[in-house]
Amino acid sequence: MKLDFNHIQAAHCENGVTMSLLRNAGVKQITEPLVFGIGAGLFYVYIPLLKINNGPVIAFRTLPGLIFKRTCKALGIPVVRKKFRSKEAAEAFLNECLAAGHPVGCQVGVYYLPYFPKEYRFHFNAHNLIVYGTEDGNYMVSDPVMEGTNVMTAYELERVRFAKGVLAPNGQLYYPKEVTAVTDEQIRKAIKGGIKKNTFNMISPFTGPIAGVNGIRYTGKKIKGWRDKLGLKDAGLYLAQLVRMQEEIGTGGGGFRYIYGAFLQEAHAYIPNDALLEISNQFTASGDLWRTAAVQAAGIYKGRLGSQEDFNVMGDYLLEIAEIEKKAFTSLKNIKW
Repeated sequence: MKLDFNHIQAAHCENGVTMSLLRNAGVKQITEPLVFGIGAGLFYVYIPLLKINNGPVIAFRTLPGLIFKRTCKALGIPVVRKKFRSKEAAEAFLNECLAAGHPVGCQVGVYYLPYFPKEYRFHFNAHNLIVYGTEDGNYMVSDPVMEGTNVMTAYELERVRFAKGVLAPNGQLYYPKEVTAVTDEQIRKAIKGGIKKNTFNMISPFTGPIAGVNGIRYTGKKIKGWRDKLGLKDAGLYLAQLVRMQEEIGTGGGGFRYIYGAFLQEAHAYIPNDALLEISNQFTASGDLWRTAAVQAAGIYKGRLGSQEDFNVMGDYLLEIAEIEKKAFTSLKNIKW
């Protein structure tokens, strides 16, 4: 049983899954940047007490699942989302969804994905893919970060759907329950709502010192002290964690800023305010600086750099990024709609 489903490659997994599910359901206007912006996907948080692969949790996006949830809610699309205790129940419900004609999004761990290159496999449980068919006990998978589709055995799919550890997916699946025609006016309203939510999340004082723009600034200051506090080796591993979360897990710091800049450009077609184009350029500049910071961090981790001055330069990059993004989001906050 193979559903009529069109695989669409994307830069980021949840963006891509959301876009593909909605476009295959008939929302033809939706794009990856619109999904990311309407879903208020841009974020930053540094949680030193919570560890993934022996490094601090550093995230450049909202919590897994929120982009899909927010985008569908903003467009008035009801959704189905389920988690499971039983692997058997999870497989049975997946089969029921497919039999009813619903391709489904699944949250999975990447470590045991058989089609992932080995260098990209580590214990990270917030990846997303789409299952759109089954045949002879195997499942047809559309992973938006891959060029083409793949096939997984029932055991392979079960293994990644029930990966253990931080953000364990517990067999979670989700899909749009039903989709009616979405108008340009609905998208226009959703764009405004997404911008307001993302602005609040990034510059609101309620995010505290470790999240949003404040979190970027906080991390930059902390980096300057890592060499003395952690020692060169462990400080390098912390910076490697930042680069991994930024560059290898769903586009991260720089890539997300480029996507958000593209969102503001696409938003301009629905809301012809030239301020959106000017602010888009600021996010592109932030993305460029995130990429420069990643090169600096990689140099320290690989031993090409390592002096205290190198750590100071790295910290200063993040302080500069924080100022750019604070200015950009403040400008968005002050737009007169």
